[in-house]
Amino acid sequence: MSDLRSDFVHIFEPGQDTARPPVLLLHGTGGDERDLLPLGRTVAPGAALLSPRGAVLEHGMPRFFRRLAEGVFDEDDLRRRTDDLAAFIREAQARHGIAAPVALGFSNGANIAASLLLRHPGLLRGAALLRAMVPYAEPPAARLEGTKVLLLSGAADPIVPAANTARLAGILQAAGATVKHHDLPLGHGLSQMDVALTRDWMAAV
Repeated sequence: MSDLRSDFVHIFEPGQDTARPPVLLLHGTGGDERDLLPLGRTVAPGAALLSPRGAVLEHGMPRFFRRLAEGVFDEDDLRRRTDDLAAFIREAQARHGIAAPVALGFSNGANIAASLLLRHPGLLRGAALLRAMVPYAEPPAARLEGTKVLLLSGAADPIVPAANTARLAGILQAAGATVKHHDLPLGHGLSQMDVALTRDWMAAV
């Protein structure tokens, strides 16, 4: 449980490999702080793991921010929740003595990770965004030089249009991030292909 000011229920696993950056795990809709721990351990063995639970409930399912409909975000809520999450990350860094984390987000978690990149540049060392969408109709200007981003989209994803992910890649590249984008022959769910690509990318961050 969390007693940080931002009050996110979370799990922190100390790392054994000090050469690896810590990993911030951000679950999808209906997940919780335990969902991505196995994935984190697999793609970044030995890294410290920081895994908060989204503080918004949608029909009883945790999320990191509200939405108005499928694929339509409540941008005011997204801004506020992104700032809350940024405060939590900074406090967790101070409390646990960890460096800037690399985010690993899936779906809703990937979307708030993209928002973190744009609203709080420099907070994250990098981000692996699995099935992410453009978080804002008019994204804020950001300087992301030195930030590495992995985008894994699904060509058959019924939730995230291919053009949307391509636009997100362009926004991040225009801000200076180093972006690798793979459009996989998959839907919205994750596969071993996602695991292998994320593991290889994490090893080089």
